[in-house]
Amino acid sequence: MLAKNGANVLEVHNLKTRFHTHDGTIHAVNGVSFELKEGELLGIVGESGCGKSVTVMSLLKLIPIPPGEIVDGRATFHGRDLIAMSANEIRHVRGHQIGFIFQDPMTSLNPVMTIGQQIMEPIRAHLGKSRDEARDDAIRLLRMIGIPMAEARLDDYPHQFSGGMRQRVMIAIALSCIPQVLIADEPTTALDVTIQAQIIDLIKQLRRELGMSIIWITHDLGIVAGIADRVIVMYGGYIVEQAPVKELYANPKHPYTQGLLGSLPRLEERMAERLTNIKGQPPNLFSEPTSCPFAPRCPYVFERCLEENPALWPISSNHKVACWLEIKE
Repeated sequence: MLAKNGANVLEVHNLKTRFHTHDGTIHAVNGVSFELKEGELLGIVGESGCGKSVTVMSLLKLIPIPPGEIVDGRATFHGRDLIAMSANEIRHVRGHQIGFIFQDPMTSLNPVMTIGQQIMEPIRAHLGKSRDEARDDAIRLLRMIGIPMAEARLDDYPHQFSGGMRQRVMIAIALSCIPQVLIADEPTTALDVTIQAQIIDLIKQLRRELGMSIIWITHDLGIVAGIADRVIVMYGGYIVEQAPVKELYANPKHPYTQGLLGSLPRLEERMAERLTNIKGQPPNLFSEPTSCPFAPRCPYVFERCLEENPALWPISSNHKVACWLEIKE
């Protein structure tokens, strides 16, 4: 569902984020670059600790500073660099132009504020509406996301909602100002499978109706296959592969992507085949790699992999990979 002109709504270049701890500096994000097009749903996948969430939270300055620090990079949105914005400037972007659905609805909602107050707050802050107007908008949003008896539930507190309903409320808050970009950080992780399916269907419906661009962060490749236009695969704070979703699943090039897809159960003729696993452990991020970060776990490793970290390289017009096996120089 990409816009016809395919214009970029967000461009991220060479983003680097560090966390300074008592044990040393964690190199969480290491020169990440990507773009998000109008109307596109971009999936970002990878195992826990690969830098997915830190990447998008850095864009909106949601990481704690200190210990966090954005040491390099820019993120161009409407001609302005989000990274260079002051705290006051980025506050006007968050929630208004870029919405954010946090990972855990159990802890992301304020337990001492009603649901209505939490939905109305960004409407009044960013759109300048009166209390009555914001309340009407909040009721409309609750109805849009499928909360029954919306007007009566507006004055309830988060503990009076189920996990799935709390996640719907988080979506309502993120959509309250009809942002151009919606970032969903593993929005279905804490939910059971049935509720996951409902939330995914809801996001698909809202995307069709509102035409917004979406960044969907997850470790679940099954979800990405059904919703994304394009996929970014991250490992050790780097992007190791980037391609349209059908191309990535049909023709994965990076050994890490191949390992992730090989670990998925498939309903095919080869049901007797064992699932593959990726041996070894994730990289130690206390030092920035000078070799390929996946080399210690890679079944195809050779000498150059241990000497030099490959850049993300185009192997076709819309497929990029950071692997010496694929880079032809």
